Amino acid sequence: MRAFALAASLFMASGAFANTTPRERIRDAAQVFNEVMSAPDKSIPQDLLNRSDCVIVVPGLKRAAFVVGGEYGRGFAECRNPNGVGWAAPAAVRMEGGSVGFQIGGEEADVVLLVMSREGMRKLMDNKITLGADASVAAGPVGRTANAQTDLALHSEILAWSRSRGAFAGIALNGATIRPDNDENARIYGRAVTMHQIVMDHVRPPAEARPLISTLDRYSSRGSSSADRAQ
Repeated sequence: MRAFALAASLFMASGAFANTTPRERIRDAAQVFNEVMSAPDKSIPQDLLNRSDCVIVVPGLKRAAFVVGGEYGRGFAECRNPNGVGWAAPAAVRMEGGSVGFQIGGEEADVVLLVMSREGMRKLMDNKITLGADASVAAGPVGRTANAQTDLALHSEILAWSRSRGAFAGIALNGATIRPDNDENARIYGRAVTMHQIVMDHVRPPAEARPLISTLDRYSSRGSSSADRAQ
């Protein structure tokens, strides 16, 4: 029965992804982030966004796949340029795995993560990371002007939020993995390219990536570096 459920879940997930293109997923990611940040009383705190090194947006995760641990989400990571000003081209990522306890309710949900350190950014670019094991993760506080000066916010490598049925809240994502989606990146950029190359080698973003980059620029075009934050 479990094997059947897993196979059914993977089939539904692959079918959902087959019905969308990379351009549509980038557009959806931009729309999700804009809608989250345009609600001042229910958005990501501005100071945390300004201090982040990367933003990961995974729109429309499917709840059915959460329960059985199959592949369930595709999205995009946007990291700051190496000089800390502006955002590099988007890199496709996958979210996989998890456990029965890793659920956010509803049939699907949008997930936003902030990577709060250069070390977390390096782990993300190099290989897959398991949240809670390879990188510390915590539920992020909500509210544009919320007091984010807590041990949780200051010491976690990744902060996470979800939006399901209109409700936006922090969420713990222990056990999930995030990895670069090299197949998707090849489709977007027309050649084999790694996440490290996209972020560090100034790969030119395709036209369809502009809405996501401009949305992030609108809310946080400049942020302090990790080194600056450590001083």
